Amino acid sequence: MFSGDSIRVVHPLFQEEDDGSTPISPLQFEVERMPIKDALLLNDLWHSRLPELTNWQGCTAFGAFYKNLYYAIAIWGRPVAREFNGRGYLELRRMAVSDDAPRNTPSRMIKVMRQTITKLMPHIVKLISYQDTDVHAGTIYKASGWYEGGRKKNVGTGWNTRKRNVMQTSSDKVRWEYDLASEND
Repeated sequence: MFSGDSIRVVHPLFQEEDDGSTPISPLQFEVERMPIKDALLLNDLWHSRLPELTNWQGCTAFGAFYKNLYYAIAIWGRPVAREFNGRGYLELRRMAVSDDAPRNTPSRMIKVMRQTITKLMPHIVKLISYQDTDVHAGTIYKASGWYEGGRKKNVGTGWNTRKRNVMQTSSDKVRWEYDLASEND
């Protein structure tokens, strides 16, 4: 069993003493792929609404770190909405940032991940993510050059409505999209 503090350490065997300083800019972060199970643990600690991700198999994770400590994670996987499967889409399923990360960390991380995905996964043509409108304004997507791809109202329950999974929030959603096709050319 790992505690939250120990899982934040990127390379525990190689950690060196430092001056205890924290990053003051997201430009100081290194953003790299990380073990999915470590990302899940950090998501559990930091995510504002959905700390648990049950269907993570096949997902890939990224971490933003500085001086051997993680400050943010992101988990990408195939789209949950079946209508987007088989189209070369990749969905940002979770992004979680520690309280001590500098402002604009998510936007910077999204930019670096987008560049990495473009290089490592040339078959991906579009990135998508869903914004929980009760707690987020979509600022990170706007700042990262994404566009609004659709809105979905919470439809509730009933004989002719689709009930959302209990692991999802009950708020309305905005789907954000970023086309990679031009970057892959």
